[in-house]
Amino acid sequence: MQACYRCSGWLSNCPEAHWRILYKVVVLAKFSHNFRNWLSNWRSNGNPGAGVRVPISLLLASAGVTGILLGLRQMGMLQPMELWAYDQLLRNRPQEAPDPRLLVVEVTEEDIQRVGRFPLPDATLATLLEKLQQYQPRVIGLDIYRDLPMEPGNQRLKEVFTNSDRLVAICKLSDASDPGVAPPSTVKPDQISFSDLVLDPDGLVRRALLFAQPGEGKCPTPFSFSFQLTRKYLEKEGIQPINQKPGEYLKLGNIVFRPINPNSGSYQGIDARGYQILLNYRSTPYVAQQVTLGQILDNQIKPEWVRDRIVLIGTTAPSVRDTFNTPYNALRRGQRKMPGVVLHAQIVSQMLSAVLDKRPLLRYWAWWGEALWVWGWSLVGGFVAWKLRHPLRLGLGIAATLGSLVLVCYGLLIGGVWIPLMPPALAAIATGGSAIVTIAYQMQQQQEKVSKLAQEQEQTIDQLTTLLKEGTKTLATENWSEAKTHTMATSEDGASSWVSPPPPPIATLSLDGRYKITRVLGQGGFGQTFLAEDTKRPGHPTCVVKYLMPARQDVKFLTVARRLFETEAKILEALGQHSQIPQLLAYFEENQQFYLVEQYIEGEPLSEELKADRRMSEVQVVQMLKDVLQALAFIHKHHVIHRDIKPSNIIRSKQDGLLVLIDFGAVKQMQETEDQTIAIGTRGYAPPEQFHGRPRPNSDIYALGMIGIQALTGISPQQLIEEGHSEKGNVAWRHLANVGDELAKILDKMVEYHFSDRYQSATEVLEDLNRIDPKTLSDRVEDLRKVPTDDSDVDTLHLSDTAEDATIKVDPIDSDEYGNRQDGEDEEDEEDGQLTPDQAQ
Repeated sequence: MQACYRCSGWLSNCPEAHWRILYKVVVLAKFSHNFRNWLSNWRSNGNPGAGVRVPISLLLASAGVTGILLGLRQMGMLQPMELWAYDQLLRNRPQEAPDPRLLVVEVTEEDIQRVGRFPLPDATLATLLEKLQQYQPRVIGLDIYRDLPMEPGNQRLKEVFTNSDRLVAICKLSDASDPGVAPPSTVKPDQISFSDLVLDPDGLVRRALLFAQPGEGKCPTPFSFSFQLTRKYLEKEGIQPINQKPGEYLKLGNIVFRPINPNSGSYQGIDARGYQILLNYRSTPYVAQQVTLGQILDNQIKPEWVRDRIVLIGTTAPSVRDTFNTPYNALRRGQRKMPGVVLHAQIVSQMLSAVLDKRPLLRYWAWWGEALWVWGWSLVGGFVAWKLRHPLRLGLGIAATLGSLVLVCYGLLIGGVWIPLMPPALAAIATGGSAIVTIAYQMQQQQEKVSKLAQEQEQTIDQLTTLLKEGTKTLATENWSEAKTHTMATSEDGASSWVSPPPPPIATLSLDGRYKITRVLGQGGFGQTFLAEDTKRPGHPTCVVKYLMPARQDVKFLTVARRLFETEAKILEALGQHSQIPQLLAYFEENQQFYLVEQYIEGEPLSEELKADRRMSEVQVVQMLKDVLQALAFIHKHHVIHRDIKPSNIIRSKQDGLLVLIDFGAVKQMQETEDQTIAIGTRGYAPPEQFHGRPRPNSDIYALGMIGIQALTGISPQQLIEEGHSEKGNVAWRHLANVGDELAKILDKMVEYHFSDRYQSATEVLEDLNRIDPKTLSDRVEDLRKVPTDDSDVDTLHLSDTAEDATIKVDPIDSDEYGNRQDGEDEEDEEDGQLTPDQAQ
């Protein structure tokens, strides 16, 4: 238990400050449990598709890290680094002016050589005190021991001590190994003080001792040198220390000086006996004006330097070794230690400035406030790592987090509040690290899960296709589509076109008791898409409802369709965690019809930006490619291939301008085998191997490359393919656009005819795009309506926008290796209303 002392009328009982670590951990754990319950309720009652979703694992990790750090802190293991950080912040505070109420008289090495000995003779001290009193100082503090006579001049010095009521002399407190030093014999009791200073475990002075129990040694006073000087100065201002009752604190004027306890601030288990306060150094090279003993003896000072001031006299000569380590010289080579007399001046200045200038004293938070502070930053670090998963962004995010923490701690310290810096920094880093490990593990598990789901989905699609072939010769052209603004129809020549659908009767219904249909977005061969309002969420936010319309209602077909629906939903749920992929909000079955509810992305499709009479600038194209590649890199890591990348399946979000990928009804599992699968794609954007039923991740890269070329040339991919190919089968397009060589090479590699010659991952494309110097890119946008064209450059194939964007589905069983129909089968395909791969390219 902390020993408490009462010292005369000025010393109050020190408050009890020893809190058991078990109690702290229990309180923190209870708060963490209650907070997690509250957060879980908030998440379940709130908007599942908006806002920030904090995973429970992050809360648990942050609570665990915080608990461990608080335990280490309680054991004192973090104290050295915490005090080091405190010192760094302390000495980097803004500079302050010297205190005009103080004057420091130094006894320098030159003064000792001039006198010829040390300790100084009593005659020299008597002369010094007599000269100073002529200038009428308010208080004189002699920080030089004079318990023994130092002839010559002892009798004269005794008379000065006896006749001066401005003088404060010093003694030294006793301890177990030292009996202490007595004060001058002729000094009045109320003019005696102890000069002891308190050292931290690392030998630095960060605390000030105002009162202490005198004990039975030679030093009888309970008052410190600094306190006595401050008290005498303030008496002339009409301010007296208030005699507080036991258990209360020292009060000067309106300022309460609260004592520290063994665990105050970053301290853990320090010796806090007596009445100690934190030392708030005056941030200045010189706390007060300083003159030397020789200057006073030679009458080289001005009277106003002394008049009505506190004058402190002490030695600063290195040979006397009355110096101490402080935060201002710790770990700084060449920085001299602070003399004891200057340290006393710092304490006096702190007390006077607090009472007269309202300069803040150093304060600190209660232990539970510091615990919440550490936990809060632990959550911040974990959230940053959870949200910013890219290495570069993550590094910048952690740096910004730590920088913000330092700035907050620095700003509060300037205001007089000392809060922990290192524990929250360690908590943020540790929780961020644990979040990274957790994310990596969860992504691995999720990738495996999605891979299995995609494989199951492909098998289900094959079963559905087989069942449809058994019942009819007409093949479905799509599983279920993303939001379309028109309905797909078949023209007389077998080509796909789009017409506006009539509003279906279901548009007036409410699905699942909460989704009120407002209008039809579109429909395809297997389903319809609606805009709806979620009536059970605050504000009735808009969402997209897609439902599967099975081609048949027999039990066998519905069973397979239901399995396809469930795997599709699970895949969308996993992929929807990315900011550029719509989030799955719900899925359900009602009246043997299957519904998906997805996040509504308000914006315009990229096809609106890629007008036939307009060319985008290189800057715009590069940014577009980077945006989409970020999403592709994510889905490819989850072993999913989009297989239908085209402008109408890319939406520019109105909210943040990001490009969002839609239409994941054609996802395909990545596999090492060469198994043939159902081929889905869009003419001009899909590469040859996709029509052969063997899509790969770089099949999506091919499609995106064609979009980039379309943006630069203003010509659709279907028309570009009709214009001709190079000897290797690659699209010839460079003569149709003004483009830099670096960007052109990247696009050429994205659209290589053979998949082995293409980029193998979206990350590779991003790396090459990031190497392009932005200064070399053109930001010029061209309007082709104003550009004269040669007749040879005029396209002979004119397709409507809807025909160009039509998704086609090909059975690769009837295709050869290069995607060409077998002899004698073209006519049958035309009758079925399908485009062959050869027609598509």
